[in-house]
Amino acid sequence: MSALMIPSRDGTRIATYAAGDPGNPALLLIHGWAQQSLCWAPLIGRLKDRFHIVAMDLRGHGASDKPEDPAAYTDTSLWGDDVATVIAAHDLGRVTLVGWSYGSRVIAAYLATHGDDAIAGVALAGGILAIGAAREDWMAGPASPALDRDLYTADLTRALPATARFVAACTAAPLDRLTYGQMVGANMLCPAHVRRALFAADVDMRPAYAAMSCPGLVIHGTADTVVAPATGKAAAEVMPKGRFLPYEGIGHAPFLEAPDRFAADLAAFTRTISKEPA
Repeated sequence: MSALMIPSRDGTRIATYAAGDPGNPALLLIHGWAQQSLCWAPLIGRLKDRFHIVAMDLRGHGASDKPEDPAAYTDTSLWGDDVATVIAAHDLGRVTLVGWSYGSRVIAAYLATHGDDAIAGVALAGGILAIGAAREDWMAGPASPALDRDLYTADLTRALPATARFVAACTAAPLDRLTYGQMVGANMLCPAHVRRALFAADVDMRPAYAAMSCPGLVIHGTADTVVAPATGKAAAEVMPKGRFLPYEGIGHAPFLEAPDRFAADLAAFTRTISKEPA
């Protein structure tokens, strides 16, 4: 898939990738901290024949622009506008937003600034619920990136091994060699100044999810050591129409560790909510 570059409100160009028939139910895939759209490849391969799928590289990640100003990453309205701009550019009517890990922060920003009238639902995978001073100790697992300072340095002799450790911690069972290498490489495309700025704000996402009127599905691995499983349960509980679906023995990236199951659960959820009246 080739990238379509879409300028957001502040001029930052967001790289997007589309697959599938635009006439099918729409999914917008929003990856996690220091990742890029490549992480969704197994899911896209399983669903592109039934869904219209768009994946976006977050600002500061992958092929998207990487502003130097920390405010480009701490301003909630910019994250919300990024999502809204992508939805509009790809004409994603009644789209389901799918967020992995930090993608939950991005979706919450969209909900807080644009509401949920234009979307069919929200699905989270290992999603976070707060960053900065708003994050409570029980939310983070022992492999949380917030706990490893080497992830935030421009010194490659420290950042690369730390990134390799972080990617390894994202799954309970080791990834195949190719996928693991791709994930580490994708993480290294996110520069140190972006990694630092992503956690610089103090944001509690629970109010945004509590105000949701659309359905929500929260999938969380019970062996997740990056974001505590209790965080996923709390996210589903705060959503008025939320459902918590734990994956036993699975880590932080359920769409990579249990791709067939994840694709089936997401497809069933999306089909159900796409039939609900707007």
